[in-house]
Amino acid sequence: MNAIETDQTKHTMPTEQFLRRALSRGAEEAYAILWSDLVALRRNLSNYLIATVVSPLLYMAAFGFGLGGNIKMDGISYLEFVIPGIIAMTAMNSSFNGSGTRLVVDQIHWRSFDESLMAPIGHLSLLIGKALIGVLRGSVSSIAFLIMAFIIRPELHINLLFLFSLLLTCLIFSFLGVLSALLARSYDDMIMFTSIIITPMAFLGGTFFSLNYMPAALKYALYLLPLTHASICLRASILGQGTPYFSLLAMIGFLALFSAGALVALNRKDA
Repeated sequence: MNAIETDQTKHTMPTEQFLRRALSRGAEEAYAILWSDLVALRRNLSNYLIATVVSPLLYMAAFGFGLGGNIKMDGISYLEFVIPGIIAMTAMNSSFNGSGTRLVVDQIHWRSFDESLMAPIGHLSLLIGKALIGVLRGSVSSIAFLIMAFIIRPELHINLLFLFSLLLTCLIFSFLGVLSALLARSYDDMIMFTSIIITPMAFLGGTFFSLNYMPAALKYALYLLPLTHASICLRASILGQGTPYFSLLAMIGFLALFSAGALVALNRKDA
């Protein structure tokens, strides 16, 4: 019996060591890719924060105070309803642009992405490294706006569900940004994708209105948008309305879809 256990241990230890080394190396490679983008962000952090917070504040002032001063939405004040939606929209825009636009510039203008492809770095590590800068930008922008929203509505709840939902939102749109950039052949392609996908989603994804007021066919169609589920999860968590399990699972599904699509696009690009 001891001999069998010893033999199993001999086979198990090298496997565990290999996995640990592979994970450690992958993390180091992803961080190396992230570092150059992180340096650029750190140099212009104050300007970036100002630029990304202005639009959400304008939306909150126009819709929350202007149009929705005396309006109720789903039994709560419109301002409380719209704040989580604006957070979701901010996370989407900052994450998508943070990863996608930066990657397009690296590919088309600087041509530095080709050097990354030739480097001894795994495709998965390269993909994660490029997506993480979008996650970081989306998180920073969303939290900056959230701090200002707290000044107006200090009763908002911040819990693990909110943080997890925000992280998922940033991951989803960061990988979508990378996927879009890998498929884009020019700046115009990226602009067109933003115009026909991201911008309509910002206004139709349950950010400024409840889907309960939409016609049934359109309502179910809007559930196909990842931002719809991001808005639902962030709103439910920040207002203490329970856990929307279906939307959480949908967000995880979108993350798997976009990350897998980005990896396939990267493999084809390097083929």
